[in-house]
Amino acid sequence: MRILGLDYGERRIGVAMSDLFGWTAQGLEVIDRKTVSDPMAHIAGLVKQHEVESIVVGLPKNMNGTIGPSGENCIAFAESLKQTLALPVQLWDERLTTVSAERTLLEADVSRRKRKLVIDKMAAAILLQSYLDSRPK
Repeated sequence: MRILGLDYGERRIGVAMSDLFGWTAQGLEVIDRKTVSDPMAHIAGLVKQHEVESIVVGLPKNMNGTIGPSGENCIAFAESLKQTLALPVQLWDERLTTVSAERTLLEADVSRRKRKLVIDKMAAAILLQSYLDSRPK
């Protein structure tokens, strides 16, 4: 059973995929909304290609647990995914995933230009791995 993890942002959407057993997450790609005219169709193609059975969308909460404008956008996006793809869509707390991804890339001495290309994909992998780790094996 493959699970797709999405780190939704206004400009880019980080995409990660679980292995067939649902144990590990790997970054797959970054959908740049300036170059991909229909991100929903692109995601639908990934779902079909990889035989995805469910989707996890990162929900950016404020540090006090409240949901701001970015979180509301993610909720609307998750609802749109659910309606369009007819798959289960789970929202998952993504607080600090991008910070964690940035820190990991800095420790690996990745250049700023290269970090920009992969940070969203890595954040999606971190949030999906967090979700996978929370599930009973």
